[in-house]
Amino acid sequence: MTPWWKRPASDTQITHGQRLWLYAFAALVMVLLVVPTLIVIPMSFSDSQYLEFPPESWSLRWYRHYFGSEEWMSATLTSLQAAFLTMLVATPIGVLAAYGLHASRLRAAGFVLTLLITPMMVPLILVAVGAFYVYARMNILYTLGGLVMAHAMLALPLVMIVTGAALKSYDMNQELAARSLGAPRWKAFLTVTVPQIRFALVTAALLAFLTSFDEVVVAMFISGGDNATLTRNMFNALRDQIDPTIAAISTVMIVITSTLMVLAQLFGKSSTER
Repeated sequence: MTPWWKRPASDTQITHGQRLWLYAFAALVMVLLVVPTLIVIPMSFSDSQYLEFPPESWSLRWYRHYFGSEEWMSATLTSLQAAFLTMLVATPIGVLAAYGLHASRLRAAGFVLTLLITPMMVPLILVAVGAFYVYARMNILYTLGGLVMAHAMLALPLVMIVTGAALKSYDMNQELAARSLGAPRWKAFLTVTVPQIRFALVTAALLAFLTSFDEVVVAMFISGGDNATLTRNMFNALRDQIDPTIAAISTVMIVITSTLMVLAQLFGKSSTER
């Protein structure tokens, strides 16, 4: 039986043994990225008044404080509402924009794409300051609608990039065949194109949700009062006092994010198998 390190790692003749350096580097990167995040989890079960690792005593004290706090629950609800509405707004707009640019034959398509993904290239603090100034003039500062608009602008480039990548590997002739048989363009898009890029659409929607749910810089400027987000309150709590409740909230956010990512991967796997 051939040892695993002598087996081909891909369709080429490169073996796993020849890729050991790559596996080691990938493992090192994962450790540096994941371990700091995982440290928060045991800290959230500490009974101390301060953040400590490892905990000297274990308790659910800070989870009870989080779930029993009206202020934290209100901020959590605001973040979930904003993230869900951002997903509903950014996903269809981004998908249609990516589809339109992909199918367009205009020379300015590249310029329009660059313009639409500008929020990803501009420093986030500048976006926050600009949104604050405009929202103050429009009298929509500290409103849920204003927060969703800003977060949708930030999520739009991600949706477009993911959808555009999927469309590049999709054969548009299939949609053209449906249209040649009499199907309107919108129906051909929904019944032929969308089912074949559905995994990319789910991934784009998930990224739009997470972009809003985890965002803090823009939220610091344009959210507040009854519509303060969870991340904004977390930042303020860390600035004003070292509250171990932050560790419990961070753990809950890790669970939510990881669950969504796993569900998206399972959906993609089942879609591929079908």
